[in-house]
Amino acid sequence: MRMPDKRGRPLNGILILDKPAGLSSNRALQLAKRLYGAAKAGHTGSLDPLATGVLPLCFGEATKFSRYLLEADKVYHSTFVLGVRTDSGDREGAVIAQAPAEQLTAAAVEAVLGRFRGEIEQVPPMYSALKQDGQPLYKLARAGREVPREPRKVMVHALELLAFRGGVRPEIALKIACGKGTYIRTIAEDLGEALGCGAHVGTLRRVGVGAFTEQMAVTLPALEALQQRRAYAEMDALLLPLDAALGDLPMVRLDEPGGYCLRRGQAVSVANSPSGGMVRVGLESGEFLGLGEILDDGRLAPRRLLVSQPG
Repeated sequence: MRMPDKRGRPLNGILILDKPAGLSSNRALQLAKRLYGAAKAGHTGSLDPLATGVLPLCFGEATKFSRYLLEADKVYHSTFVLGVRTDSGDREGAVIAQAPAEQLTAAAVEAVLGRFRGEIEQVPPMYSALKQDGQPLYKLARAGREVPREPRKVMVHALELLAFRGGVRPEIALKIACGKGTYIRTIAEDLGEALGCGAHVGTLRRVGVGAFTEQMAVTLPALEALQQRRAYAEMDALLLPLDAALGDLPMVRLDEPGGYCLRRGQAVSVANSPSGGMVRVGLESGEFLGLGEILDDGRLAPRRLLVSQPG
């Protein structure tokens, strides 16, 4: 283990952070990076400041594989407040419309949930990080501008009503499993429209990203306590292996000569390899090398390899 220096520690691995409410994803990343004294780090998809939960952070060489987490399925627990629309689609926005909603029941909500399961179309919200002419939409929205957005197809694998609380402003709790690019605020707004009363997100917690769950997540206060004790070995033990984000890909093991050639950009022959596609690549010794692709002729070609062995 190397102690922090001016350049930062050359850490390699994935930290599953439990992002607190009130912080942007980038701010949470910078705090974790500083606590670790890490030289390089990046997050894998933003959570809104109001949201909490699973935010995988990639340190060092793990940043090479962050796009696989960006593309991974996500699971959320969220509450929607019915009868109130806000300009941002969540509780932090200004109220722009209200409508009676006390007549709604759990059965009425269940009756429309089916419209939001499977492949659906969404118009991305103005309060999003999507860019137009180089400007994030949320900056345009804060300036009072609204621009046309094309609908996008997204996948909602599951949408489950967990609880219904009636009253003047009913509130529902949902579990949402979805593919990349799905906006929970847009589901809330579209569901509110389907119910005829409007709705917005009250709370939002991400409980899963790919194979990573909230049970694996570490809080910033826990990291701060370890850092204050200079318990860097314990902090480093919280990092998952570099290939943890690639668990669904098959593993191909090479002997030392094969690994030597692959690292120098050469395609190598592999016995009993998968029929095609992307694979994880490691040495028979257990060292992880990175990503490769099985070519049509059955050889393994390098695609995204590590610069050096993690340390």
